[in-house]
Amino acid sequence: MKNQSCCSGSREMIQNSTIKKAEQEKQNEPRGDDVRFESKMVRIPGGNFLMGTEDGEGFASDGEGPIRNVEVSPFYIDAHTVTNREFAQFVKETGYRTEAESYGWSFIFYKLLPEKYEPTVQQLPGIPWWYAAEGVYWYQPEGQGSSIKERMEHPVIHVSWNDAAEFCKWAGKRLPTEAEWEMAARGGLEQKKFPWGDELTPDGVHYCNIWQGDFPRENTLEDGFMSTAPAESFPPNGYGLYNVAGNVWEWCSDWFAKSNQHRSGVDPTGPMEGKAKVMRGGSYLCHHSYCNRYRVAARSSNTMDSSAGNIGFRCVVSAID
Repeated sequence: MKNQSCCSGSREMIQNSTIKKAEQEKQNEPRGDDVRFESKMVRIPGGNFLMGTEDGEGFASDGEGPIRNVEVSPFYIDAHTVTNREFAQFVKETGYRTEAESYGWSFIFYKLLPEKYEPTVQQLPGIPWWYAAEGVYWYQPEGQGSSIKERMEHPVIHVSWNDAAEFCKWAGKRLPTEAEWEMAARGGLEQKKFPWGDELTPDGVHYCNIWQGDFPRENTLEDGFMSTAPAESFPPNGYGLYNVAGNVWEWCSDWFAKSNQHRSGVDPTGPMEGKAKVMRGGSYLCHHSYCNRYRVAARSSNTMDSSAGNIGFRCVVSAID
């Protein structure tokens, strides 16, 4: 079952759902600081790099290959994914309402729901560890009664591509292209499996937040986390970027296509249209026996309005030399 995906649910999978759109009170929603945040950004020098992989552990059907020479212009990228604190400030200043809130529900991993959850939940066919759960939003990520008050430095989750794009507009930034994301994630290394090299746990040290144990039944928590880790957890890569492998999937600006659409050239952006947007980096639910998409060349996708407990994002800005 290695070639299947534990990535996340998609709203198009829920048909004739008992999960309803609803106006929800935002009484538990936290507020940001009074001063707009200044995210730590890292300058990526640009240049040429070898994008993609032809490694046997990769998924050719995902369009990971072939390896191709790509040129990227210099840009700045957030050192870490957008945090709950940063997103709270955005919401405070704009009054923005996420798509999960408008729909009234989002996707959550079954082990993260309380044992007795009163609001409506719906199990996804084919991937039964995912539930569409009413009342699950960025500020109450496990539903009613949960809070992010102790997780303000964790990645914001339950945000759609559209939500991420709106945040970027407010922050004066944008989502990275897939080529920009991969170049930055590689940290200056060439054709390595992970942002730090080819070994998952060199000298027994964990460099990312992924699933350990028997997916999806038991997580031994060897890396210390069942769900998200703080946005600046684990050693950064060679460019100073945190958690570009595992923790949360990260939205990119490109449309997704399983056949390779990123030809050799300058600043490629993938296909001109599509049905879903690219996600990169893997998440805390990835596991080598099932979905080893925490490799730096791995890719996935979801529809623009979908959200889940393992999807976040980081932003970029073009460099003007």
